[in-house]
Amino acid sequence: MATVVLVPALVWVTLLLVAGGVVLLRTSDVLARIITLDLLAVLVVGLLALLSYLRDEPYYFDAAVALALFSFVATVAAARYLGSGGPFE
Repeated sequence: MATVVLVPALVWVTLLLVAGGVVLLRTSDVLARIITLDLLAVLVVGLLALLSYLRDEPYYFDAAVALALFSFVATVAAARYLGSGGPFE
């Protein structure tokens, strides 16, 4: 029963990753690129969580948590850099 829901979810998240990659390549605004990279990280975290449940492998979920933490720190650092004009000002 779980595969009835998980397989379409995996396909949908993969299609969203492709669409996000296209948006990332086509945009020229720095802020839009940061937001798109954060969106792509969230989609990869979701994809890893779905794969972890589908294959019953816990290390996919560990990778998803690590990527989520890294993505959060990177987004905060990029926002601080753009907001103040420099990383330590």
